[in-house]
Amino acid sequence: MIDILTGALLLGWTTLVAYLTEHVVTCLIPAFFIAGAIAAFIKKDAILKYFSPDAKKSVSFGIASVSGTVLAVCSCTILPMFAGILKKGSGIGPAITFLYAGPAINILAIVYSAKVLGIDIGIARAVSAILLSIVIGLIMALIFKEHDETVRANAKKNIRISSSSEERPKWIIPAFFIFLIAILLVGTSQLDIFIRLLIVYFLSMAVAFLLIYYFSRDEVTEWGYEIWDLTKKIFPILVIGTFALGVLSYFIPPETFKPYIGDNSLLANFTAAVIGAILYMPTLLEVPVIGTTLGYLSGNMAKGPALALLLTGPSISLPSLMVLTRVMGAKKTGVYAVLVVIFSTLAGFVFGNSGL
Repeated sequence: MIDILTGALLLGWTTLVAYLTEHVVTCLIPAFFIAGAIAAFIKKDAILKYFSPDAKKSVSFGIASVSGTVLAVCSCTILPMFAGILKKGSGIGPAITFLYAGPAINILAIVYSAKVLGIDIGIARAVSAILLSIVIGLIMALIFKEHDETVRANAKKNIRISSSSEERPKWIIPAFFIFLIAILLVGTSQLDIFIRLLIVYFLSMAVAFLLIYYFSRDEVTEWGYEIWDLTKKIFPILVIGTFALGVLSYFIPPETFKPYIGDNSLLANFTAAVIGAILYMPTLLEVPVIGTTLGYLSGNMAKGPALALLLTGPSISLPSLMVLTRVMGAKKTGVYAVLVVIFSTLAGFVFGNSGL
């Protein structure tokens, strides 16, 4: 019994150390800095105001489908934000599009998925989340027209947006993000370590120059707070969860799941989508679940089911469905869950059999 427990703990520790050493410094730390900058320097209200049912569909659905990257939302914060925009008078379609796409295209999730599971999975996840979120949102808007009619009938509540003038040149914010993204890309590249450190050093100096001369102390402080807030919410769960998954894989090896999700059949993709719809996986934890526990990195899970689970896991789970039932009712929640499972299954099936 002691040998079994020791072996399980050792595998959990080995799994955790492998993930931390391979991905934290070059991948997650720059991603946290980018996500913090997004949260600090891009105004949320400027985006959410376009979710009105009377807004142009190409604008409202387009913004809703990519706002997860801008708002840096995760699976734990998407639900209160969704409830908030619905309460403010959002159309059901854009709100659902935001709900589905938000966690899946979180900058942290996309970067981590691409780094650990492969660039093809990372790109497929981002593209599929955007496209499917729009389709699911449009279908929900078509089915539940009465929601938007009720919103229009109610008194319109204007969302006031701060109109403070920007004193710094307009190119500063884009340049700031370009430098941060360049640090991430260089850090995760296959360049010689000396060259990587040299490039990252100069890019860091460029970031520091912009912070010193074009950002106020309050803005820099807010950026730091946002980085810390994201880190303390996500990183401990990632550490504990990764260790626990390593321990679990000692008792339930990845080979266990191969008969069910080891190919790109429609049934395998459906099974993975249902698993994702049941399990609660905080942001980033879905990556080691797929890579280690379910065996994608060891060849025991096919890439179609991996994508299907990535598309359902962050968007729906039993706890989130319970919350959604209280927010928008059992009927809307049930239809939404079914649509997510169906379209995630189809996306995984197409991706798995595309030969990409």
